[in-house]
Amino acid sequence: MRVSADDGASVEISLNGAHVTSWRPAPGDDERLFLSARSSVAEGASIRGGIPVIFPQFAAEGPLPRHGFARTAVWTLDQAGVETSGEAIAALSLRDSAATRTLWPASFHATIIVCVHGPRLITTFAVQNTGDEPFHFAAALHTYFRVRDVTEAEIIGLKGCRYRESRAPGVFSVDDQETVRVEGEIDRVYVDAPTRLSLREPGRQLAIETTNFPDVVIWNPGAGKAAGMADMEPGGERRMICVEGAAINTPVRLEAGRRWTASQLLTAEPHVQ
Repeated sequence: MRVSADDGASVEISLNGAHVTSWRPAPGDDERLFLSARSSVAEGASIRGGIPVIFPQFAAEGPLPRHGFARTAVWTLDQAGVETSGEAIAALSLRDSAATRTLWPASFHATIIVCVHGPRLITTFAVQNTGDEPFHFAAALHTYFRVRDVTEAEIIGLKGCRYRESRAPGVFSVDDQETVRVEGEIDRVYVDAPTRLSLREPGRQLAIETTNFPDVVIWNPGAGKAAGMADMEPGGERRMICVEGAAINTPVRLEAGRRWTASQLLTAEPHVQ
């Protein structure tokens, strides 16, 4: 499904996972999300690229399927169209079912709202506890950004932040570098991270702003691991970097009847030298 704003900015969204697979800012900007040419987009598939919705578990940090079940579930399209303001909007939802309750015994109503207009893409993720008992969950918008060459890209704004490597979740370090650069495999969770970062590469940059996501994940599989991934196109790791707003290090506790909301705003900024 494709929705386009009056100014030409557009997104493509799959009902499989409420997954944004394409984002083109306006006017006439390039594709800003990476989607592997080898990825399946069939129902139930884990799409390699775009913006996977991670819920209610991050990675293999728990008993559920890796990254939870939301990214492979079929969501319901509740709304799609152009607002009077000219922005395009799509709203999707997922409720607990017999299938989800066999994995995770919680009653919930999750929603994704995607808004695109001009240089901006806003993705808002919300979870409501519709049951009688509190539950805990992790969540993330696992955004794959398309870059021209990842070795020339840099992430700005994380200096001084604490992070943990996914392979050693109990060991924390402090990033003392001015920028984060990819020089091979990288898989970090930055905790209590800033709410605004920049992804810069020669000629262009993106602002990444989050609300109510306390953590940030930086991920690239590196050439070695990417070569063993059946759904990663050859050399694809050089054309992507994941920077994702997340709630991971301290799982969200959601009381009965309460609602939790977080969002990510992406802005294609003016070209830089």
